[in-house]
Parts: sequence; C-alpha cells; structure tokens
Amino acid sequence: MAPKPEPSRRVVADNRAARFHYTIEDTLEAGIALTGTEVKSLRGGKATIGEAYAGPSGTDLMLFNAYIPEYLEANRFNHEPKRPRRLLLHRRQINKLIGATQRQGYTVVPLKIYFNDKGRAKIELGLGKGKQAHDKREAAKERDWQRDRARLLRDRG
Repeated sequence: MAPKPEPSRRVVADNRAARFHYTIEDTLEAGIALTGTEVKSLRGGKATIGEAYAGPSGTDLMLFNAYIPEYLEANRFNHEPKRPRRLLLHRRQINKLIGATQRQGYTVVPLKIYFNDKGRAKIELGLGKGKQAHDKREAAKERDWQRDRARLLRDRG
C-alpha cells in the first residue's frame, strides 16, 4: 500500500516565535469565518499572526489581534484589519480548549494560516504553556549547539 501524499498547503502567515515562547503540547486545525475581502487579502499573503491569540467569547472561540490588511480594490466594502474572527470548531473541541485555558493555565496560540487543497482558509492552533526565561535560554543554547555540531561534522568530512 502506497503512503498517503502530503496534503498541499499554501501557508499565508506563520507564527515562528510561538514555539520559542510556548511549549506546544497539542495542535489542531480549525476553520476561520472570514468575509470576502479578507479571503482576497489573505491570498495576497500579507497577514500577520505574531501577536494573535485565541480565546473564548461567549460560547465560541475567537481569534483576536490577527492582522489581515485591507483589500485595496474593495474601497468602501472593506473589512476592519484587526477585528475578532470566529473559529469554526466542533463543540467538544471548543469546550476542551476553553477548559484547558481556564482550569489548567494553557494558552491557545495560532501557529499558521494556510489554504488547504480545497482552497479553504484554515488555521493551525497550538495548545501550549508559556516558557520561563531559563527555558528559553536553554532552548537557544541547544539550538546553537546543534548548529555548531552540524557545522563541525560537515567540515570534518
């Protein structure tokens, strides 16, 4: 039996700092409720999720502080760049994430926004705990050592 092909993803926005600031324990994929101009703007690839986070708003899970720039050709029908956006998840997933943030001190961090093979905008969410300063220093030290080790092995032969 042949292995499954990797699903095609066109990554629009990537939160590379999230794995530095948080220990990501679980990831899941969610849809985003967007307007037409937001989708067109995302296809341009200028979105930023570096400062974004997901949190509860009533019974829904919302994406806050994600920047999707205005679509220039839309003039007066444009969207607000930093408006809260509803995340499309099953009720059980929403309850799990809200419970983890309220009871256990986790944070729901957006990792990537991408278009899947059907052309739908999706977001990859990570459930993580914030790292302390000494954990960040240790991670940087380990990363530097791996880089130096690879350089030494490459130079040796």
